[in-house]
Amino acid sequence: MDMLLDGFATALTPINLLYACIGVLLGTSVGVLPGIGPAMTVALLLPVTYNVSPEGALIMFAGIYYGGMYGGSTTSILLNTPGESSSVITAIEGNKMAKAGRAAQALATAAIGSFVAGTIGTVLLVALAPSVADWVVNLGAPSYFAIMLLALVAVTAVLGDSKLRGFISLALGLSIGLVGTSTGQPRLTFGNSLLADGIDIVVVAVAIFAIGEALWVAAHLRRRPLEITPVGRPWMGRADWSRSWRPWLRGTAYGFPFGALPAGGAEMPTFLSYITERRLSKHPEEFGHGAIEGVAGPEAANNASAAGTMVPLLALGLPTTATAAVILASMQSYGLQPGPGLFDNEPELVWGLLASLFVANTLLLVLNLPLAPVWAKLLRTPRPYLYAGILFFASLGAYSVNFQWFDLLVLLAFGLLGLAMRRFALPVLPLIIGVILGPQLEYQLGQALQLSEGDWTTLLSEPVAVVAYVVIALIVLVPLVARLRGGGTDPLEKELDDLEKEVRP
Repeated sequence: MDMLLDGFATALTPINLLYACIGVLLGTSVGVLPGIGPAMTVALLLPVTYNVSPEGALIMFAGIYYGGMYGGSTTSILLNTPGESSSVITAIEGNKMAKAGRAAQALATAAIGSFVAGTIGTVLLVALAPSVADWVVNLGAPSYFAIMLLALVAVTAVLGDSKLRGFISLALGLSIGLVGTSTGQPRLTFGNSLLADGIDIVVVAVAIFAIGEALWVAAHLRRRPLEITPVGRPWMGRADWSRSWRPWLRGTAYGFPFGALPAGGAEMPTFLSYITERRLSKHPEEFGHGAIEGVAGPEAANNASAAGTMVPLLALGLPTTATAAVILASMQSYGLQPGPGLFDNEPELVWGLLASLFVANTLLLVLNLPLAPVWAKLLRTPRPYLYAGILFFASLGAYSVNFQWFDLLVLLAFGLLGLAMRRFALPVLPLIIGVILGPQLEYQLGQALQLSEGDWTTLLSEPVAVVAYVVIALIVLVPLVARLRGGGTDPLEKELDDLEKEVRP
């Protein structure tokens, strides 16, 4: 508790409070805009925060993450166009409420549910992350290697419609991570001395997220103006409160544990929350026509998962979402390595970050309820201007990393790669995590084999490692066996596909 109070002393300094406000406002604004998410925003801001203290930069990025998770609900409700994949389920009932003249109530239950779930999730994060770090510090290199391998396989195997595409994306990321001379011998440098230190993760992240997304959206711009549902000041009546508070709590119970799991993310808990509320509701006839429970539960699950994501990120150094991967890259750019040692080596930074999550969550509620009409107007920003600005700032940011023209060529090359990945439906997250975890995976493997004098059986010498390999085998083999035996589609996947079809305008 004393450490948390010290963290609040750090988070509530005027400068850090300013960074939190900037992060929340930026995160909400980019979450509102379709096609732009918190991962892209954090990637764009990475280069410009080099002169900011580590505490200030991470507090701002955490605010962007929380704000982005909230902002996606606004565009889902008002436009039926989710700004984030985790807001897909919100659009099903939220847009129907808006069309029925209840946009204010839908936005209010989303905002208050986000606050409730985010607060509970952050309390759980503060309680669990130090304990997990204390447990992990006793693990050896074989266990670290197995856990990282599990994270790579889990993230790759469950994203997208095709496991093959996921593993292709992972292979690309691991290949990019091999570039350089970290082992003393040049690898994939093609004789270019500028590649001797490897490819900067900041340049890769900005290219894949910002350049790739901007080029993809530019190629698919809709010429007709967006039809935006008018909204007044968000408010909720007594009946709305009565129907929302239980879904908020149930959504939190789904979201936090899924966020903490590799590849858990926010999509599955929001879907499960929606299904639960539809089955438990006393007003089942309203589902599909604007049921407030269908907004309250998924939005709570969405924001609770954001808090859950921070547990493996801080305690293990494992990102489970694209935004967490970019935040990890920002930590590494400051010479910080998230994991069990972080709580002992940088207590002021860690506890300041954890305290700032409470601050950011409160700011979200205080700022976003009155600013809902402003966010609705932001949706009218012309897309050509928006993405032209993104391309400009992405290029400027990438150049400012090392002030070398070569980085601009790398930015363009990986930007085109990001465009191609979207064209062929390759998930982006396995590539980014492959770039970040690939070198660490190689290091832990080298450590394990060096200590055992080359004995490969050392990789199975620790119980945690064995459990991780068993889980990997289950992740890979169980869906394959089920498909061979059943010859059909998983009913849960089918129901999720049907729900996603409902969202498409």
